[in-house]
Amino acid sequence: MDQTFGEADEVIGVLYEHPVWFAPLFVQLDRLGVPYTPIEAHRHHFDPSGSDLPYRLIVNRVSPSAYLRDHGNAILYARHLIEVCEARGLPVINGSSAYALELSKALQLTLMATLGIPHPRSRAASSVEAVVAAATDLTFPLIVKPNIGGSGALMRRYSGRAELIADADLGSVFGIDGTAIVQEYHPPRDGSIVRVEVLDDRFLYAIRIYNDPSDGFNLCPADICQVDGAQPPSPSDFAFCPVPEPAKARRRIEVAEPPRWVVDSVREIFRQGGIDVGGVEYLESARDGRIYLYDVNALSNFVTDAPTLVGFDPYERLARYIGLRAGVASCAVATP
Repeated sequence: MDQTFGEADEVIGVLYEHPVWFAPLFVQLDRLGVPYTPIEAHRHHFDPSGSDLPYRLIVNRVSPSAYLRDHGNAILYARHLIEVCEARGLPVINGSSAYALELSKALQLTLMATLGIPHPRSRAASSVEAVVAAATDLTFPLIVKPNIGGSGALMRRYSGRAELIADADLGSVFGIDGTAIVQEYHPPRDGSIVRVEVLDDRFLYAIRIYNDPSDGFNLCPADICQVDGAQPPSPSDFAFCPVPEPAKARRRIEVAEPPRWVVDSVREIFRQGGIDVGGVEYLESARDGRIYLYDVNALSNFVTDAPTLVGFDPYERLARYIGLRAGVASCAVATP
């Protein structure tokens, strides 16, 4: 069904495109009595003059992986809508600054470099020839991935220059913005990475995810996000995104305690990037033993069965934060 801005009383607009991911958030918003309207970015329209915006707050939950679900139109459309809302003075959770960072791994790396945060050496490239040329500045093994990524899709790992040059399908790695990231690959120590989640400049939780390399690069801890990332997924792959049973058996998730400087670094990335809620992944390199932050996710799907694993429901805290930002009376007492 086509959607437009309505004429109802002021409510919260939740901008999204995935049909299933945000059901837990909607459940918590309903439970807390927070009034909201779902806005499906991939089938929405609006007046660019912004003359009628009946929202007191916009919550941006559009993922750069939308193109993998045949919703690529939602990605830049959401940017335009967010900017119009901000121009009209509407507050946006994970607004245009956060979204710009979400849509560019190059910008993420630039911000980390500016802040002095350790990250893998990388290059941005605009063509296959540029990828090969950029590789001469880096040390193999390398990974090449889309600048606008999502769910670890399309990423490739190369052990040497000959393998890179011989890949006749290298051009398929480029994202929807025609840009690829060439990056030194650091095998994670013990086969695990850590994801640090932050909400409202507060550490939320951290989890360590153990993953078999044969299962690809999709390390999202939510079962619903898991598909085979070895090949470009089809829209049907993302109908419900069930984790493949063999991969589920090999994947283990446990609570982690990141070093204090890592948590502080994540919070600083979010402050500078205008990110209200999200996660950052880091690894301990088996190559040199150092910690590297490497991926910023302004769109986080929280870990499955979080109450059992981390002791609380992060969707409840996110819903309460949304209500607080919108001035909803039922959310006046925040969860610590």
